[in-house]
Parts: sequence; structure tokens; C-alpha cells
Amino acid sequence: MADRFPRDGKLGADYAETFPREGKMGKGYDVEQVEAFLTRARAAYEDSGRGPAMTSWHVRTVGFDLVRGGYEVEAVDAALDRIEDAFARREKQRGEERAGAAGWQNQLRTQEQSLRAQLARPDGQRFPRGTGLELTYDVEQVDELCERVEAAFASGRPMAPDAVRLAVFKSRRGSRGYREAAVDAFLDRVVELLVVATV
Repeated sequence: MADRFPRDGKLGADYAETFPREGKMGKGYDVEQVEAFLTRARAAYEDSGRGPAMTSWHVRTVGFDLVRGGYEVEAVDAALDRIEDAFARREKQRGEERAGAAGWQNQLRTQEQSLRAQLARPDGQRFPRGTGLELTYDVEQVDELCERVEAAFASGRPMAPDAVRLAVFKSRRGSRGYREAAVDAFLDRVVELLVVATV
């Protein structure tokens, strides 16, 4: 049976019923931006290659403005996680069709080995440090997550994607922390692999 686009992908006015809104003084995701993105996502998914190109990466990295009275962030993020998983399942299916099940697994192992090479670096040296007064991520907290990810890979039981998706780190300044962009880009690759490996 073919995958169905998650029910969170309702269009138009249905969104107002699907996602609760923040109060007038609370900030949430811009309604029009959310609706526009999910409309494109549904078209891309249901057209199965004939519509606009979109992958799980596009769903995972989309961002919306925060505005008063917008959609509740947690509700939209949860829906996006499910939609990302739907795209990942399709990507896995197509990858196995192209390369065969064994070939697809080899591709995943190659990606895992690339990630583990960076995970194996010594504490305090996994990512470049910040400079000046730029906001950075707490080194110990980032290293601790990396150690857990590496241990999970080594055990053959990858972590749940949300364990990385929802990770939050204390802010530091300059060289006291890792550069946010470098950490975010790497963890995005980790999540990409975990999603495809666990769907």
C-alpha cells in the first residue's frame, strides 16, 4: 500500500482547525507561511515526482517567521516531523529500487562512517570554536550528545531522530563554545541518516 501524506497536510481553511493558535499576545509561526509550505509539500508528495521537487531535507530545514497569534510552534513542528518521515520513507523506497536493498544499506553505512569519523574526535575538538562575541553552543553539552550518538551507532541501535532533533544547548560566547552553524549542519546530517534508517 502506498504511503499517504500525513493528515496534518490538510489544506486551506482546515489548517486553522488542525493547528491551534497562540493568543493575541503570544508568538507562533506565521500562518500564511506554514500553509504555503505545507501546500507545496503535499503537492510534491502526491504528484510523486511530477510536482515541485522536495525532499525530507527541505521539510527538516524549513523556517517560519514568529508573529503574534500564529500557529503554536510545538504543534507545527510535530506535524513537520511526521511529514519529514513520510518523505524519508519514500526516499528509502526509491533508494532501494535504484540500488537494491543491499546497495541502499551500503550507502547508509558509508554515510554513517563519515559521521563517525567526526564523532570520534576528542572532546573539545569536534567543531570549530567561535570568535569574538558571537553566540556559540556549550562544548560539554554538544560533546555529550555526540558521544551518545556514537555509542548508539557502535551498538547497531541508532538513536531515535527526535533525540537529536530536539537537542538544546546552553549558549556561550566566542571561543568558549562551538560555532552554531557547524554544529547545526553536522547534526542535520545525523538526523537525515537516523530518519532514513529508522522509518
